[in-house]
Amino acid sequence: MKISLVKNGNSEPFPVISVNGDSWYRACDLLPEPVRADVVDILAYEKNNPGKLAQTIAGKESSLELVDNSLADRMMPFQPKAYRDFMLYEKHCIDASRGFVKKYLPRLMPVIGAYERVSGRPFPKLKPKKRWYKHPIYYLGNHLNFVTDGDPVTIPSYTRELDYELELGVIICAPLKNASPGEAEKAMGGFVVFNDFSARDVQMEEMNSGFGPMKAKNFANAISNIVVSADEVLPMIDDLQVTVSINNAKIARGNTAGMHYSLAEAIAYASWEEQLYPGEFFGSGTVPGCSGMENGSLLTSGDSIRLEIKGVGVLENSVV
Repeated sequence: MKISLVKNGNSEPFPVISVNGDSWYRACDLLPEPVRADVVDILAYEKNNPGKLAQTIAGKESSLELVDNSLADRMMPFQPKAYRDFMLYEKHCIDASRGFVKKYLPRLMPVIGAYERVSGRPFPKLKPKKRWYKHPIYYLGNHLNFVTDGDPVTIPSYTRELDYELELGVIICAPLKNASPGEAEKAMGGFVVFNDFSARDVQMEEMNSGFGPMKAKNFANAISNIVVSADEVLPMIDDLQVTVSINNAKIARGNTAGMHYSLAEAIAYASWEEQLYPGEFFGSGTVPGCSGMENGSLLTSGDSIRLEIKGVGVLENSVV
């Protein structure tokens, strides 16, 4: 199932639903009040009544009015109640750390290169810290500065190193506290393509200060404008093909395989002695190779950045 928030002309935004990816119907024609007014509530309804929406559409299809996609403006599908971003990929951490050294501490690269050639292993200081191997780590970002597909992203005045990070984003649709991974997975309602924009030169200074990130991250994040229900994504969550394109040129390809912790394990950890609420949003951390710090292609004004996760969607933003 896919859900989007749209408006026609000057109309108030309203959710629309598709079970086949082609035909879209108004949620108000399919769901009881007040479920039909909120994307998170619709995800919870589908979780608690699997297959019910498809049955309802099949039973009413001849009398349902289709939404004309050519006239509908898709909007940001939900406003996160909170936002946490994990770092679930060891390879991304190692490769991005190597990119930081190459860019900001190039005199150390001969030592790192020599060690890695001789040992056949990553330089130890590039690997995550010890706690990462004990528990999933994350930072809390600004949940109010989200944009969606087609929206421009402004380069902050304080950075010369704007980067992108392709991630898988998930929203929960049930409350959690001290949850097991199984309970966390049941609460995962839907997935989007997520771009964690980063000011890398500022991030370097903030992280070296012993605190952060702050200004390096909180100015903007982007999510795709269609939410795909969890039942369509979870069966293939470890084998989703991803692509990064800048100005229509393919910059990186990757795969979601290789998380050190599953998203369910990570969300369960976030709920440890902490109440989580429906509508909270989580990022997987960067899929390896899918940031400029890893592949060498940062963003400049006038660029168009396009992220795609097969089976989840597309997210494109211009940089100004």
